[in-house]
Amino acid sequence: MKAWIFKISYQFILSLWLAQAVAIAAPASPSLQKAKQEAEAKGYIFYTSHDEIVSLAKKEGQLHALISLDPDTFGPLIKAFRKKYPSTDIKFDEITGTEATQRFMLEVQSGFAKGDVAYISEDFYKGFIPHGKKLDLLGMAEQGVLAIPPKMIDPLSRRAVAVATIFAAVAFNKCRLQPNQIPDLWEDFLKPDLKGKKFVVDIRPFHYQSIAAGAGEEWMVEYAKKIAAQQPVWIRGASRVLTSIASGEFLLHSGVNYHSTMRAIEKDKTGCLGVKVIEPIPARLAEPQMILETALHPYSAMLWLEFLASPEAQSIIDQYEPLKSSIYARGSAVEKIIRGKKLWLKEWKHYEKGPEWMGTAVKAFGLPKADK
Repeated sequence: MKAWIFKISYQFILSLWLAQAVAIAAPASPSLQKAKQEAEAKGYIFYTSHDEIVSLAKKEGQLHALISLDPDTFGPLIKAFRKKYPSTDIKFDEITGTEATQRFMLEVQSGFAKGDVAYISEDFYKGFIPHGKKLDLLGMAEQGVLAIPPKMIDPLSRRAVAVATIFAAVAFNKCRLQPNQIPDLWEDFLKPDLKGKKFVVDIRPFHYQSIAAGAGEEWMVEYAKKIAAQQPVWIRGASRVLTSIASGEFLLHSGVNYHSTMRAIEKDKTGCLGVKVIEPIPARLAEPQMILETALHPYSAMLWLEFLASPEAQSIIDQYEPLKSSIYARGSAVEKIIRGKKLWLKEWKHYEKGPEWMGTAVKAFGLPKADK
């Protein structure tokens, strides 16, 4: 009896092994072959088998990622990735701040950067992107070799993946303001009763990039001038200001990161900090990542980017950032919030214009300084 069970088990295991071997050895479909040929004709590297990528990643056994996600996500992301690929050891380095980003970009451009996959600063996207490994991530995603929603991938470079979304909302003190006092439209901030230190404006206007992308640069510039004419309180940054809104020092923010506000609400002991999403929602693709040209472990890096796009990783980003997942990850918290709503979206085709648009907005403000 035991011999019979052993024989059946052995045959079952053997059949699985043979099926896997056949799958790996099976020739690529005509569409895959065509995509590979087209990619290689343009100088890109293209793999036709996910199993091949996994096999090569196992041989590498390591991954060095440089990211700007909140450090609270590091542990959960590593744990989930290692569960899926236990043979890979992961090292994380955090990149934050303009100075550190500029220094890292110089290292990348000189070919001395250490790491396999790295965050690409929105401010310096144009300087980073030519130094990404020329893998046709978009083509492989479109063909199902990599399980990444194609819209997450830059269609111009085909090598960068935006794994998150940042969008603007209105933060307010709900203990001091009535619901009818909270704007329903962005133009409501231009009403006479909101003139004279009645709301705050960030002097680094990230969301004006999205306004320019969606409503047009001319409309954005005119809006910025009208906002400045309202004589708002000029501030810089989110954390301290959101705390001040909760305490009642300020009552209304004219546009702040939704995920930053939700993090502040979690920590708000007063219970007075509120948030409202108004349309069109200024949103932008965020946390772009690419595999460096000098990557020592490119196969593990490909699996890492695929993992970041997965429902599991997107759920971790929503939990710990919080609420910063990609609008292109179907079923993610952010995708559900935004679904069906009108957007002003700064997408891939606008990426290099972003810093210029922010500068234009600041100029329209009249070069304000943060109020003390």
